[in-house]
Amino acid sequence: MRKHARPLSALVLATFLAGCQLPHLGVYKIDLQQGNVVDQTQLKELHLGMTPSQVRFVLGSPLLADPFHPDRWDYIYTYRPGTYARDLKIPPVRHRNLSLRFVQGHLAEIKGAEAIPAHVAVIPLVTPASSAEKDAGVPGSSGGHDGDGS
Repeated sequence: MRKHARPLSALVLATFLAGCQLPHLGVYKIDLQQGNVVDQTQLKELHLGMTPSQVRFVLGSPLLADPFHPDRWDYIYTYRPGTYARDLKIPPVRHRNLSLRFVQGHLAEIKGAEAIPAHVAVIPLVTPASSAEKDAGVPGSSGGHDGDGS
């Protein structure tokens, strides 16, 4: 048994090490979305001369509001696809920056609007439930009430 133990352990070790190189056995990575999702429909509502509260209503709170430059707001967005998104060939969004500058309490300058797409497809972070799960009555898969009146 001892003379077979060394080649057998070497074979087991080689199998495990080869398994680490297989692409489907890699580490699972989540989709990483960071920042503000802004599209052209929101930018069409944005006009020079708007107050900061009006801009915040249209675009939401900026990701960066520099305390040293309170008249400048930056809306930044990046997306790094995870394991399943890469399998589906969803491309990454490297860096998208929309910078707004206010002068005397009114919007005076918009930079980076040309890099904002016409329509942003929001990528779901969770795979939707299949229709078989919905038909089977899996709790939480229908998206509505479960009839208890709450």
